Amino acid sequence: MVPEPAPAAATEPRRSTRRRLMTAAAMEAEAEAVADLDEIDREMSRAESRKRQRRTAKEKPGARKGATEWKPEDVEKAAAAEGVAELDEIDREMPRPELRKRQRRTAKEKPSAHEGATEWKPEDVEKAAAQEPEGTELDSGLSPAESRGKRQRGVEKVKRRTRKKTAKEKTKETTEKSAAQAPEKMKVNDAGGALAEDVCADEPDAEQMAMEEEEEAADVLEAEERMGKCVGEGSAEKAATRKRVARPSTARRVEDSDDHFVGDPVPDDEARQRWPVRYSRKGSDSLLKQEPDEDEEMKARCHYLAANVDDEIYHLDDDVYVKAGPDEENYIGRITEFFEGVDRGSYFSCQWFFRTADTVISSKLLKVHDHRHNHKRVFLSKEKNDNLIECIVSKVKIAHVDPNMTPQARAHAISDCDLYYDMSYSVAYSTFANLPADNDGALGSEATSNISCDDADNSSKGKLSADIVAPYSEQTETASLLDLYSGCGAMSTGLCLGFAFSGINLETRWAVDINKYACACLKHNHPYSQVRNEKTEDFLALIQQWDALCRKYVVHKNDTLEPSIDMPLNDADDVNEPLPEDIFDVEELLEICYGDPSNTGKNGLWFKVRWKGYDPSYDTWEPIDGLSDCPERIKEFVEKGHKENILPLPGAVDVICGGPPCQGISGFNRFRKHNDPLEDEKNKQLVVFMDIVKYLRPKYVLMENVVDILKFADGFLGRYAMSCLVAMNYQARLGMMAAGYYGLPQFRMRAFLWGALPSMVLPKFPLPTHDAVVRGIVPTTFSQSVVAYNEVDTRCLRKALLLADAISDLPKVGNDQPKDVIEYSVAPKTEFQRYIRNNRKDIQDYSFRGDDPSEEGKLFDHQPLKLNKDDYERVQRIPVKKGANFRDLKGVIVGPDNTVRLDPNISRERLSSGKPLVPDYAISFVKGKSTKPFGRLWWDETVPTVVTRAEPHNQIILHPSQDRVLTIRENARLQGFPDYYRLIGPLKEKYIQVGNAVAIPVARALGYALGLAYRGESDGDRAVLKLPESFIYADQETVVKSSAGTPGSEIADSEQLFE
Repeated sequence: MVPEPAPAAATEPRRSTRRRLMTAAAMEAEAEAVADLDEIDREMSRAESRKRQRRTAKEKPGARKGATEWKPEDVEKAAAAEGVAELDEIDREMPRPELRKRQRRTAKEKPSAHEGATEWKPEDVEKAAAQEPEGTELDSGLSPAESRGKRQRGVEKVKRRTRKKTAKEKTKETTEKSAAQAPEKMKVNDAGGALAEDVCADEPDAEQMAMEEEEEAADVLEAEERMGKCVGEGSAEKAATRKRVARPSTARRVEDSDDHFVGDPVPDDEARQRWPVRYSRKGSDSLLKQEPDEDEEMKARCHYLAANVDDEIYHLDDDVYVKAGPDEENYIGRITEFFEGVDRGSYFSCQWFFRTADTVISSKLLKVHDHRHNHKRVFLSKEKNDNLIECIVSKVKIAHVDPNMTPQARAHAISDCDLYYDMSYSVAYSTFANLPADNDGALGSEATSNISCDDADNSSKGKLSADIVAPYSEQTETASLLDLYSGCGAMSTGLCLGFAFSGINLETRWAVDINKYACACLKHNHPYSQVRNEKTEDFLALIQQWDALCRKYVVHKNDTLEPSIDMPLNDADDVNEPLPEDIFDVEELLEICYGDPSNTGKNGLWFKVRWKGYDPSYDTWEPIDGLSDCPERIKEFVEKGHKENILPLPGAVDVICGGPPCQGISGFNRFRKHNDPLEDEKNKQLVVFMDIVKYLRPKYVLMENVVDILKFADGFLGRYAMSCLVAMNYQARLGMMAAGYYGLPQFRMRAFLWGALPSMVLPKFPLPTHDAVVRGIVPTTFSQSVVAYNEVDTRCLRKALLLADAISDLPKVGNDQPKDVIEYSVAPKTEFQRYIRNNRKDIQDYSFRGDDPSEEGKLFDHQPLKLNKDDYERVQRIPVKKGANFRDLKGVIVGPDNTVRLDPNISRERLSSGKPLVPDYAISFVKGKSTKPFGRLWWDETVPTVVTRAEPHNQIILHPSQDRVLTIRENARLQGFPDYYRLIGPLKEKYIQVGNAVAIPVARALGYALGLAYRGESDGDRAVLKLPESFIYADQETVVKSSAGTPGSEIADSEQLFE
């Protein structure tokens, strides 16, 4: 096992598309703040000068006979006393409310409270002021006294923020130091109590609250703007298509043009048979209609087989350039019809080719330097439209190239053509896919699926017999999976479950994550996986070096990397030769890694060494250069590792899945790079992910991410991921899936990107199985990638799952629950609860290779984050009712504009600690309009998403009927984790593992679709499939047939679940 680096700080993904602009008032405020800081600097300099003068006077030999000699600690005490006196003088000048706030904060920062507090310096104040958020405004029109008082309060705010930041940095250093000293291997403690860090913080982090407030306000504004837009505007990609399908008006015709049709018209019967839509409803009204509607097919009087344009004869199926708008490249299309319209215009119909820049990839991605697209490559689409024949510019030679050609054959095939195409492109789900095998270019229609309740579950049958799943012992084929950024293993677990349902076994062979607790969790639940706790970029370097070693010491077919290690195998001759006293003999090599495990300051390839004559406590990491005298041991290790498949090799991986973190797009990052997101180091993991795909060349790729990847900077990072796959000659398909539509009581929409080699079938997206309560905002630019039924389809959806369906059977626990293993107290009440309690065998989880060590009747991780004393008192006073929150506490008034304030007519109620019952941060959050602080969930509700933090200060996370936050197991239920899936680590780490996970029912549905594609079952060119009836665990009686299902009738049933 590679030595664990310190865990990366996890941040909850947030959504935001807004940039804050500095107003004139803000710029004036900034100028005033700078002036105030200069004044502070001068005052501090004078104060320091006075201190030095007093100390110098006291230290003069003749200052006072018999005076006590000053010592360094006396000087420090005197300086501290003077500093307190100066602060007291400032306090007397401050307004009383601000003084009380400052005194409360200062009390927490006294040296007696925590020793070693950082001393304030002028440069610290300047740095804090520089970090002051843009848009801070100071009221204009104030009197000089009011303005001065407000500036003083602003300066004090800067001071307090910087002090808090300093304390925060100290805490972070302490945490990192503790993490570094943690044991390398985690042990499972069945009865361990909560650690000190597993307690809710006394107060929320002010900076985090501010950012979340800003994000919530931005989301509200964004939703309002989108509601105001016309629904028919559609996505940018659809608009790009629509510019080609716009019907030309008769004014565009050139009356004196010599362009004309050639030959006789196609016989009427033949024309009606070949193009029936053109002749339908051919009545008098239709003949009089000169301009067709936008979505109506233009009607024809007759058809022709050829046309003369600019003295050039064009035939059906000719590829041509077509006139585009001003400053645009000519369009590229294939002629499919020549006809005379009912307006007697001469038209041709054209099926369009898309350049790479015309697709979802966009022209901006062509400027990225880490991959290239062939400028000759185009993609055939199903998009068609009608234009006047005068729009034809010239012919173009386009060759159809088999995507599975070798590079040499491809180069030869495209050498004598103008353009070539090897894939189709569809705006729906941004799909790049192989053309049908029996098709030289013409594509069928994918727009209408006509899926119904009666035949949808047969849409994938063919050879399918997945309703009866073979046990593990009878499954002869096992596919391999590499899980990158694996977390606790939710996505790979779900994929394996769905894959098994399709009749093939998928095994998580390798997993990589930087969080040691997540790695320990995955290893516990997937004991046969090679789990590596290391940076993903180090993993990439490692597999490159491993490939070289295998080709040197083992017969290895792949030639992707030239061997860079050359060592003679000559140590066998001197095995018995005595060693000098300072030389140690290598008994065995145990592990391999790339990085710097010994903190030498230099990265490289390292081996963990067992020394001959020494026990394991003396094992050390040694660089490969230091093992040049024992190549035989290296050879033994490589041969054994290759046989045991400890690391993936190019061409030997079936599936790569992962969710590369893109924290550079998070709303918590105030310095996001809109113009070039790839320049942000926090987004570099997406590049690393694609580099690993490029190197290992798996059959399939599945990338998951937050929908912000499609919102931030016009979806730049999502487009980049698509661009990389297409440039690598992968098929690709993009979809957005919400967990609620697959049987969970949370909405949680995520983006998923399929990739498939040209030789494989591109997986589809599974259609929803349940209705859901819609929460959050869908990126409109990619609205056609939302996985959903078409409007014309009859939806077959089960009722939406609610909170009671998921957690009403779990035992009652208190705020402090120290045991992580307890017993169930009641039987399951719903089909969801019965399914989630199943053992591995019943759920078809083969991660233990057929064995099932699950402890029957045991419930793991049913523990809440312990609230501190103050918050627990507050939570106890939140009413047990739907919609309850801090607004129900005594002394809170809700105004007509839904803004809260304290009741001035009653004294502010206090807790036993003396702190206010209603904290200031709850009143001020989102300018008093938020109902989230100390919000209580209810049984007939859902949650927007499972969070990584279990603190109630600014989110609705309280249990419906118990005075505590939701437990880890309750959160895990909302994510679809089976109850046997055990989490590892401190409580806060477990919350992070669950909150960052992919919802398992979504991953399971994707795994089923992947299994069908892996078996070669395509079932046409539709981008979606209907899951079979037996795939869903819900009761048959709950099935509903509707075009817009609602969860209304479920609420009455759910009320009985918790009685």
